[in-house]
Amino acid sequence: MARTEKATFAGGCFWCMVEPFDERPGIIEVVSGYTGGHVENPTYEEVCSGTTGHVEAVQITYDPAIVSYQQLVELFWRQIDPTDPGGQFHDRGSSYKTAIFYHNEHQKKIAEQSKKELEASGIFNKPIVTPILPAKPFYPAEEYHQYFYKKNPEHYYAYKRGSGREDFIKKHWQNDRQKDDLKRKLTPMQYYVTQENGTEPPFDNEYWDVFEEGIYVDIISGEVLFSSKDKFDAGCGWPSFTKPVHEDEIVEKLDTSYGMIRTEVRAKTSDAHLGHVFPDGPKEHGGLRYCINSAALRFIKKEDMEKEGYGDYLYLFEDDRN
Repeated sequence: MARTEKATFAGGCFWCMVEPFDERPGIIEVVSGYTGGHVENPTYEEVCSGTTGHVEAVQITYDPAIVSYQQLVELFWRQIDPTDPGGQFHDRGSSYKTAIFYHNEHQKKIAEQSKKELEASGIFNKPIVTPILPAKPFYPAEEYHQYFYKKNPEHYYAYKRGSGREDFIKKHWQNDRQKDDLKRKLTPMQYYVTQENGTEPPFDNEYWDVFEEGIYVDIISGEVLFSSKDKFDAGCGWPSFTKPVHEDEIVEKLDTSYGMIRTEVRAKTSDAHLGHVFPDGPKEHGGLRYCINSAALRFIKKEDMEKEGYGDYLYLFEDDRN
């Protein structure tokens, strides 16, 4: 059995702190709850009143052999405004303050070093005020708060946009420095496709004629995008799929470039350009054709999914899949 550890982060409204971590390789569970206070088993109303000393937080159970604590801390910084001492975005008050709660000295050291690096990065022109504190008892929130982004996706995404969190993340983390990092990590074709909305040559790309069992993940974020179960030969020279694995990981935008009217497909997490979706796919499978650039994808064979941290997706290949 895999060894697991816990990480606890307060980043304002806990609705917005589950999705960034959930379903990533190595993440076993993300629980919304309350911590840092002096009242046992507080209710949501009690915490919001500001009288219990608690903050809204998420507690993550993860496999350190697959995802490191440092990676989790870095992902945490990218979800919050660490310069705000009075709450987060639209949500004000003590229960919405940010914090990193460490569970051992190793986590404390990593968190403190990461905070120093963030301060030195110049990303923010104000001091980083998020404290790094020893973990205290964590109390799971009421059931209706758990995985809220899945239970009420329309409400969740409207809230995330309306609170100002989404625009803040885009402004501070999707910048030129990231572009430079991507130029070093990606091949010229991968960068051209994902960052400059390019298109690779048909019939001369890595996956157009690959039909082995496996999954296709975002070349940048590693998020699962498509499955070989939904791949078909469209005769166009690019990988074609009838649907994504997770519809909420795909963003569709109107594309009027080159004098055409098309629907562009982008990855939500990385904002990478993937390709386009057309209404000329197999009618028995919904009628859509997701025409995707190989350069935006990484293929993971079914037999390698477990060791690469995607074992949770083996259900896609069960014989009784609908």
